[in-house]
Amino acid sequence: MRSPRAHIAVVGIMGDELTKAARTAIETADVVVGGHRLLAAHAPAARRTIAIEADVDATIDVLAEEDGAICVLASGDPGFFGIVRALGARFGREALDVHPTASSLALAFARLGLPWDDAVVVSAHGRPLEVAARAAARHPKAAVLTSPASSPERLGAELVRIGCAPRRVFVCSDFETVDEQIREVDLRGLATGSWSPLSVVVLVADGAEHSGDKTLTWGLPDAAFAHRARMITKSEVRAVVVSRLALPARGVLWDVGSGSGSVAVECARMAPQLRVVAVDRHPAAAELIAANAHAHAVRVDVVLGDAPDVLADLPDPDRVFVGGGGLDVLDGALSRVRPGGRVVATFAALDRAAEAARRLGHLVQVAVSRGQPLPDGGVRLAAENPVFVCWGPGE
Repeated sequence: MRSPRAHIAVVGIMGDELTKAARTAIETADVVVGGHRLLAAHAPAARRTIAIEADVDATIDVLAEEDGAICVLASGDPGFFGIVRALGARFGREALDVHPTASSLALAFARLGLPWDDAVVVSAHGRPLEVAARAAARHPKAAVLTSPASSPERLGAELVRIGCAPRRVFVCSDFETVDEQIREVDLRGLATGSWSPLSVVVLVADGAEHSGDKTLTWGLPDAAFAHRARMITKSEVRAVVVSRLALPARGVLWDVGSGSGSVAVECARMAPQLRVVAVDRHPAAAELIAANAHAHAVRVDVVLGDAPDVLADLPDPDRVFVGGGGLDVLDGALSRVRPGGRVVATFAALDRAAEAARRLGHLVQVAVSRGQPLPDGGVRLAAENPVFVCWGPGE
């Protein structure tokens, strides 16, 4: 619940230089709030100070009881993974007067002489390190904001563990201080080094230094996945399935009857913060799923067991793909999917697809013919078995 306040000035600080407006906000405040270092450097004559502790919410609770003008000091740009979000949620954006400065990200890329409009930025502050590492590993240019709990060396160890492709690594620390440092290493050097915990780690793949190209792909070639005897959701069908799933950024997805795990892996690639659970009853399939997830540097939780019984122990899903099993599996998924969620199922037999469509509301047949070369240089079309894709509720 928001607490009303007339005015809170938020001043971003990087180095010693402040704008006139920022300096005035500090000097006229009844209470100045910030970390010990910022208070000592920029508010030594303040009427009253409050040090921000590890529990930011507790500090904001204290601010809610203050009657005078407040000025909050923040390191870097306070609107970039900073305290502006928490203050705005509590007091409303209308109460905030923000004085930004260059963010640590902007300074990191500036020091490296690199553009960063094409970079993916991930914060490991208060978030699982594994999620940050997998998100960074998927992109040719990424920057990770580290923390004491998720240090650069821990980030490096996780990137090595998940099989991240080689990267040039730049560890940027202590901007605008006498201890400012930028060092270049590789992934193993990052994992085995000793670094300032509050750093910006920039990861760059070969050829990505100045490339502005961004690509988002799904329906990867079947050859991108290990599979048994072509037991895989074919790339064209997979593209339709993923589009119909309409993946949320976060939540839970089940891939039931996962087989090779190709759908689970594609979903994890597209939405790194989505928890993806792949279910299959065959131990060999479970091994393939894990291997494919590792090869694509994504997290997929593999569950071995028979559906629908094994579904009882899983968290309620926001999305479900049923790639194997009967209508009882589909019914089990529908009974558990969260409000506003969606279930997508594929079938080879029309009668089962028709029954599924009655439950879900939508049905399409995907018929694919792939071009194959002929000895005389021509091309023929070789038809794949048609697949029925059902989805719902909703469009």
